[in-house]
Amino acid sequence: MTVEDRLSPSAEVRAALAAGRPVVALESTLISHGLPYPQNVAVARASEAAVRESGAVPATVAIRDGRLLIGLDGADLEALATAPAGSVLKAARPSLAVALGRPGWAATTVSATMIVAAAAGIRVFATGGIGGVHRGALGSAGAAPTLDISSDLEELARSPVAVVCAGPKAILDLPLTLEYLETRGVPVVAVGQDEMPGFYSRGSSVRAPQSVRDEAAAARLVASHLDLGLGSGILVCVPVPSDAAMTLDAARSAVDAAVAEADANGIHGPALTPWLLARIAELTGGAGVRANVALIEHDARVAGRLAAALADADSARP
Repeated sequence: MTVEDRLSPSAEVRAALAAGRPVVALESTLISHGLPYPQNVAVARASEAAVRESGAVPATVAIRDGRLLIGLDGADLEALATAPAGSVLKAARPSLAVALGRPGWAATTVSATMIVAAAAGIRVFATGGIGGVHRGALGSAGAAPTLDISSDLEELARSPVAVVCAGPKAILDLPLTLEYLETRGVPVVAVGQDEMPGFYSRGSSVRAPQSVRDEAAAARLVASHLDLGLGSGILVCVPVPSDAAMTLDAARSAVDAAVAEADANGIHGPALTPWLLARIAELTGGAGVRANVALIEHDARVAGRLAAALADADSARP
């Protein structure tokens, strides 16, 4: 069975896609692995509400019993959020077949959600931050390279979906991540500023490869890129809301300390990102979590407006 054969859109999502109405895909690892219960459900519902407020239909993606669910109801969200620890697999491109071949729940990461969105005809996907090139991936200070590079970057090169986020996660090597995306032909655009968002902070001191003045300009650029049929996605980066943002210095200090601790304790591979995010939350007295929650909801709202603009442009075509 192909990916298309396994799609199970909700009635609302199916009707919206058939009518050409805007739909925004949302990932589910936030629910299963990102935040504790009941905060995970609250943030998921707030993200869906933000998409609706922007005039689009939310489509949270997850896997259950070999089916790719597109659009979860309240019971589904609750079941995924309260599943026993360790029972929910994180599904990315490399593990998608495994996730589909086992019973029970699996949550979709950025790469798996993009695969599902592209297969379903959903052009816009909102997430908090993407994975990328980890520090030390290419070696440093005499250390051997780890080659720890997220499959998110390859998926952006393969699936024609607009991904709205607050930039790559702050724990990553941002310049190398941007270089990788350029090599793979993925446009990266910042909205409303010339530098890349810093995830926890509004800026990063790293210039964005491209920038546009506002969301309307971003929608035009996304439409142009997807219409070209190049096969790659496009990364649309919006900064965390100012009332929840950390300063760049505070964010960098916490990230550097967490990364040093992870290195000292030999934490690496799939366990590294969740460990670092949890440690940063501790080091910042919860400020990192507040920024993370705020940017997730904000990204969903922007993605809803972007999807609505794309749908309006489609309907205006002769």
